[in-house]
Amino acid sequence: MTDVKGQSFLQNHPCYNKEASAHWGRVHLPVAPHCNIQCNYCNRMYDCANENRPGVTQKIYTPQEAVDFLHTLFKKRQDISVVGIADPGDPMCDAEDMLETFRLVKASFPHVMLCLSSNGLAVPEYVKDIAELGISHVTITVNAIDPEIAQHMYAFVRYNNTIYKGIEAARLLLEKQDEAIRRLKEHNVIVKLNTVVVPKVNMAHIPDIAKQAKVWGVDLMNCIPMIPVHDTPFANYTSPTAEDIDSLRQFIGEYVPQMTHCRRCRADAIGKLCES
Repeated sequence: MTDVKGQSFLQNHPCYNKEASAHWGRVHLPVAPHCNIQCNYCNRMYDCANENRPGVTQKIYTPQEAVDFLHTLFKKRQDISVVGIADPGDPMCDAEDMLETFRLVKASFPHVMLCLSSNGLAVPEYVKDIAELGISHVTITVNAIDPEIAQHMYAFVRYNNTIYKGIEAARLLLEKQDEAIRRLKEHNVIVKLNTVVVPKVNMAHIPDIAKQAKVWGVDLMNCIPMIPVHDTPFANYTSPTAEDIDSLRQFIGEYVPQMTHCRRCRADAIGKLCES
């Protein structure tokens, strides 16, 4: 049984199948330290051992170091079904290292699923590489589909060595995200949306994102409560309550299946979602 449109080949992916998360784990390889946008809720603290949230890792690996680490890990664990690259930056900013890491992983461990997470800005340039490498699952973080709302989520967007801000940055990012998702689905890649929910900024807009997700043919949507992080523009904003998120998921579940068991993984997460 699966959570996503009855696709039985997802049965061992712990993020796409809640039942599988009790038996199968994932490992995230932090090989991508750079980012091409600045989200107003993000502060990447690479060396923090005590924070369990996205963007945090104790080490940045080279592709070869990452695969050497997997060789050691897989000698100890046989319950890892997914190898992912998500952060602490955006994998597309270190695309050559990301692609090389996945090539090495595929050569050494052909049985594992490959998973990628990105803000989508530079994904269109690499859709063919993603499909040819067999990266079967791609997550795109979409926090708005309306530029008027999106402009409040981001401090800037960097594209082709130019920095964009405000409504111009929002329009560019949303255009590239739309292209990325449409092209990924054309290549039969499984797509999940991550949406960071911020009260009084984008929370009332989430149903519009879900409706567009249905148009895109997105397989799964993950509404993530914003974590206030120090030294960010949203540091003093209020996080949505568990009741807010539950109500939101129930309301938009008619448009796209909802992930309900996310643990907001670190960039170097290892093991089952129920593990620390």
